[in-house]
Amino acid sequence: MGFLHAVLVSAVALFQTLPLNARATRSDPLLVRAVVDGDTIDVATLGRVRLLGIDAPEIGRGFDTPAPFAREARERLSALVLHRWVRLEQEGAAFDVYDRRLAYVVAEDGTFVNAALVREGLARVSARAPLSRLPELQRAESEAQAFRRGMWGAAPQIPAASYTGRSKARRSGTSRTKTRSGRRTTRKKKP
Repeated sequence: MGFLHAVLVSAVALFQTLPLNARATRSDPLLVRAVVDGDTIDVATLGRVRLLGIDAPEIGRGFDTPAPFAREARERLSALVLHRWVRLEQEGAAFDVYDRRLAYVVAEDGTFVNAALVREGLARVSARAPLSRLPELQRAESEAQAFRRGMWGAAPQIPAASYTGRSKARRSGTSRTKTRSGRRTTRKKKP
């Protein structure tokens, strides 16, 4: 009985220490129209929503090179929520500096999407303020690190842009060269 009382008192104390504006409010079901990148979705009637408390690698627009695991993060987020109903849980600030709504995303099957991406190593915890689900996100990140998932594992295998396989001529002991006229010739390599 004493243990139950201690847990109850701790829960009440934690709830009371959260700022009033930090308590999460859950939306009605909303349809996800598009996935912008690994941490941003477009929701019917609301527009762009940034997943609260996490940061996925950047896709890279224009001439920017995508960060490792950016494509995988976007594909996984698409698999979880694209063209599906979700509920948004908002707490703290309603919008970020880019005027995107900030929210936790909960899939129709109850999956906490923000934590799922972190657990798979496709995003990291980036909370800058105390959040009610921060401990859950931190546990997910610790699990991803412990099991070396996604960005916490080995570097992805990305061939250099100028990479080409060895030609058959080199493997056979011959080489190909161009003459001044532009014609290619094949000759034996010196031993």
